[in-house]
Amino acid sequence: MKLVECVPNFSEGRNRATIDAIAEAIRSTEGTELLDVDPGVDTNRTVMTFIGTPDAVCEAAFRAIARAAELIDMRVHRGAHSRMGATDVCPFVPVREVSMDECAALARKLGARVADELGIPVYLYEQAASRPERRNLAVVRKGEYEGLAAKLADPDWAPDFGKAELNARSGATIIGAREFLIAYNFNLNTRDRRIAQDIAFEIREAGRAVRDERGEIVRDESGKAVTRPGLFAFVKAVGWVMDDFDCAQVSMNLTNFKAAPLAEVFDAVCRLARERGVRCTGSELVGLIPVDCLLEAGRHYLRQAGKSAGAPERELLRLAVQSLGLGELYPFEIDKKVIERRIPDPRPLVEMSVADFADETSTDSPAPGGGSVAALCGAMAASLASMVAWLTAGKPGYEKAWEPMKALAVEAQGLKAACLRAVDDDTAAFNALMAAMRKPKKTAAQKAERQAAIQQATRGAIEIPLSVLRAAAEIAPLAEQAAGAGLRSSLSDAAVSADCARTAAEGAFYNVLINLPAVDDASYRTDTLAEAERLRAAVGAHAAAACKRVEEALRADLET
Repeated sequence: MKLVECVPNFSEGRNRATIDAIAEAIRSTEGTELLDVDPGVDTNRTVMTFIGTPDAVCEAAFRAIARAAELIDMRVHRGAHSRMGATDVCPFVPVREVSMDECAALARKLGARVADELGIPVYLYEQAASRPERRNLAVVRKGEYEGLAAKLADPDWAPDFGKAELNARSGATIIGAREFLIAYNFNLNTRDRRIAQDIAFEIREAGRAVRDERGEIVRDESGKAVTRPGLFAFVKAVGWVMDDFDCAQVSMNLTNFKAAPLAEVFDAVCRLARERGVRCTGSELVGLIPVDCLLEAGRHYLRQAGKSAGAPERELLRLAVQSLGLGELYPFEIDKKVIERRIPDPRPLVEMSVADFADETSTDSPAPGGGSVAALCGAMAASLASMVAWLTAGKPGYEKAWEPMKALAVEAQGLKAACLRAVDDDTAAFNALMAAMRKPKKTAAQKAERQAAIQQATRGAIEIPLSVLRAAAEIAPLAEQAAGAGLRSSLSDAAVSADCARTAAEGAFYNVLINLPAVDDASYRTDTLAEAERLRAAVGAHAAAACKRVEEALRADLET
């Protein structure tokens, strides 16, 4: 499931009825989950966080902005936080299987609708900005609501959507796309704020002011302080003391966790703390975190230990939480803190026991069927390839294979996950096709709608097994590699991996073939069949080569 996060900021933090009404506009939108409502009395501002599918999130954002326009009057608004409108800022953040470009497109789609239907001028910022000088939120918001009339009168500041006319009640809204922001604190075994602040200066992108031999700040010709950049871009940091936890903390905002990985920042803080005679005893995550951020941390610590990073998701998450000390101050609950876990993602087949899955498949229910079983075979093929790689890496006598096997395990884990998703996706695609066929067909309009739905669902029933075929075409070479360079005592496992990949490919091929005749588009049928046949042949060749190599090796052992 594609997931997008949206974090709109509304210019109301005191009137609970207004806040609740805006929150309900989000909560009542199907396909979204409202995760957090954070009002601030002094700032007179509320930040709401919700996630969902792209279209649902865009719809919920519009409903919330519309509700805010009804209930908030900027002419009487006062608060400590900078603001330009009733809905001040509304960023989209990619969470899962969504690109930044897709989030920028959502921002533009929402901006056009807000301007057209609500009459509110809209500016775009960050990754959705229409020009470089509008990327920075602070620059766009400069002058705030009180300076908005003058800004709109300036041709250089014409809104990206809507008329350059003041909407006195609602002001203007700034909509954009940005990376996920992680609020992350590091705990020190000291109450000395100066040590925490000193570490913050070393870590943060802004760095620290350069001082001369007398300890005075060095300034340039314009009188501006000369600074030395810190260790990490996309990191903001400050040192403070938390009386509640009786320790000093280095408090950070990571605005791009891909460029400033969590584990690398944590390791740097630990090193800097040791250099100052203190210890970083753990860390605290404020708010939510994307699963990829923790998974990469888990991989980091596996690599640091000289092991393959190709471990299952559950193990990577456990290792990340333990290594980062995320449970030091209070229990770290993955299902509550990882953003993807907050959206229900039912996988009824994959979550069954092996016995229950076999029982379900063995009944008169048409699904799960061959497509789901083929996907499961693909997952087991990838699992066995990963197992051989894990058993080989680190074994004496196999030194040349250590690094290739570590990389193989990482690749196999990703393919395993893709095939496991396809187990339920294949059954869901079949059910969608059956639902399309049950649509009414009494009138010409109903017949046309039904036929369109059947065509769309049929393609879905083809694309899932085709994705399994593609995965099998990547798994089979891994099985062959494991058969050629893997631990000799595990060669039989490599052969079973190859045969499972071949079975997955064959099963997926038949499921593509059975659905193709129902597609009206002849070019789609031709192209899809050609791809499926090519993939099937490639899997067969790699699997045959792997099994031949294994059998020859095992028979040779038998004869000696």
